[in-house]
This record gives sequence, structure tokens and C-alpha cells, in this order.
Amino acid sequence: MKNLLLALLLVCSLSFADAQENRIVVSADGKGNFQTVQAALNSVPVGNSVPLTIFIRNGIYKEKLHLDSSKNFVTLIGEDKFKTIITFDDHTGKTAPDGSVISTSSSYTFRISADNFSAKNITFRNDAGPGAGQAVGLEVKGDKAIFLNCRIIGDQDILFLNSPTSRQFYKNCYIEGTTDFIFGAATAWFEQCHIHSKKESYITAASTPQSNRFGFVFYDCMLTADSGLHKVFLGRPWRPYASVAFLHCFLGSHILSAGWSAWNKLDSFALSRYSEYQNYGPGSATSQRVSWSRQTTDEEASFITIQKVLNWDPTDTLLRLEKMK
Repeated sequence: MKNLLLALLLVCSLSFADAQENRIVVSADGKGNFQTVQAALNSVPVGNSVPLTIFIRNGIYKEKLHLDSSKNFVTLIGEDKFKTIITFDDHTGKTAPDGSVISTSSSYTFRISADNFSAKNITFRNDAGPGAGQAVGLEVKGDKAIFLNCRIIGDQDILFLNSPTSRQFYKNCYIEGTTDFIFGAATAWFEQCHIHSKKESYITAASTPQSNRFGFVFYDCMLTADSGLHKVFLGRPWRPYASVAFLHCFLGSHILSAGWSAWNKLDSFALSRYSEYQNYGPGSATSQRVSWSRQTTDEEASFITIQKVLNWDPTDTLLRLEKMK
């Protein structure tokens, strides 16, 4: 009996050790495994294939981050979404340390190239300011990315949903910006997210490939704006076949009656795929919407589900993420 108890204790201690080995703590005060987030990301083994959690304690981490495509299955958990802040201030036209000129694609605060990434309770921010032009806060290139209870904040081009093969899921996130602040070619589902405009401009700028059935889907989201704004478009087509849908969303009075912009009357708008379904609020009236947008039918809406849009079911991963602290 004594030997059995010892064996059980040994198994439990090994299991605890294994769990601890797959959890890294970042703390700016030096009381964790690393003081910077990038150092923790660098420690992820190349070719990683097992879930690894990086817990980030409260603090402002001014870092330009990149998670390499060889470092999959990484989860970032913040201590508090308002107090765990990852930020940088690069923007187009700025000179980088190596002497090159920063473009939209290199202006990111955090670029995620890895697959199966997830994040919870973190603010991702670009502090370049409203006069800086394009300044990406979060760029997601990898496949099967999940963001829960995060804040993505900046001005122009703050959330770059990069790569036409990328599938992304956002739940209960706050996304704030000015112009085209949600843009790119990926397929993404936004659920119960708060989308806030700080300028009379455009919310989305999708560049969905023709071969992708869906682009950005906003489901049960809330669209608001700074006081006094009344001329905000739901989106404009960055490329032909741009696909954006709003379903069961609250649209504030800042949304223009036309709904969508043609982007300087380029030919892209005629091929765009813009739709709405059972939205509500002062900006939801559809009688004056542009002729090239459409209202989704009940039958069509019944087929717009997370699993069908993403061709992937993130439910199990999301449930695990919700339980993590």
C-alpha cells in the first residue's frame, strides 16, 4: 500500500512538472521566466507541436513582436486585458533601425505567422497616433487563430487579417480605429465584439480572393463611434470580390444610410460581396443602401455558421481558452 501511494505521488508530481514546463511567465519586474514577451516567444522550440502557454503579468510591454511560422500552438494569456498591454509605434514612412522605410506590412506591433495561436485578456496597440497614417497593431498571418476578450487599439489599419489561407475567430473583443481599421484577405468570424470608430471614415477594407466564399463575418456585434460622428461606412473594397457580412449587429447612428463606399468609384465595388441580415439600431435602415450591396435571405442566413464560414470548428479550443487563467 505504501509503495502504491508513493507511485501515485510520483505520477502526480511528474504531471504537475509537465504542466509547469509548458507554461512560461513573463513579468517586467523580473519575477517570471522572462522580462520581455519576445524573449518568451523566442524560447518556443522550432517545430513546436504541443500546446504551450505564455502568461503575461500586468505591465506595458513596448515591443515589436514576431511569432515565427515554425512555432505553432502558442497561447498568450494576460493578467488583465486593461493592464496587460503590448504596444509599439511604427508607421508608414518611419525609418526603421536598419535604415529601411517602414511600410504598412512592416508597421506591425505584433505579427503572428504561426498556426493554432490563441490569446486572451491582452491589449494589442499601436501608439503611432492619428496623423501617422497606416500603423498596424496586430497582424495575423497564421491559420486557426483565436482571440478572446482582447482589445485591439490604434488608428488607421490597426487589425491586419493577412493571408487568404488564414482563418481567424474573435470573440468578445474590443476593436478601435479610424480608417480601414479591419482589413485584409483572411476569413474571419467576429462574435459579440465591440467595433468603435474614432473618425468619419471606413470600418473594413477587405481584399477577399474570389475563390474564398467568405471574408469577414460580424455576428451579434456592436458598432459605436466617438460623439459627433455621423459619416462612417461599414466598408470599402480594397480588392475586387471583397466579402463582408453583418448579421444581428447593433449599428449606431454614425453609420451612413448608404452603408458601403465604392472606394473612389473604382471597378472593385461592382464585384464586392457586401451583405446584412437582421441588424438593428439607428444605422441599420436599409432603404437607402447602395444598390450593389444586398440583404441576406432567411435561408441564406441559416447556412452562415462559424463552422461553415471558417471550415473549422474552434469550439473545443475556445472552451479550453475560456477556462485558462
